[in-house]
Amino acid sequence: MCEAAAYILKDGKEELLLADVDTIEPDGEFLRIINIFGEQKTVKATIQSLNLVNHKVVLVEK
Repeated sequence: MCEAAAYILKDGKEELLLADVDTIEPDGEFLRIINIFGEQKTVKATIQSLNLVNHKVVLVEK
């Protein structure tokens, strides 16, 4: 599978926010993150890094 895992930085540590992420969509000040199972999370964050080889997205809360 080629889906990514989305992590959010909290206190300098990466915490898994959502696995099997298929889509990340901007929604105003927020990001809507959707996985292949239809589960969604909306966070007020920006993308800090995106590593496609390792299927990893790191977000930072605003």
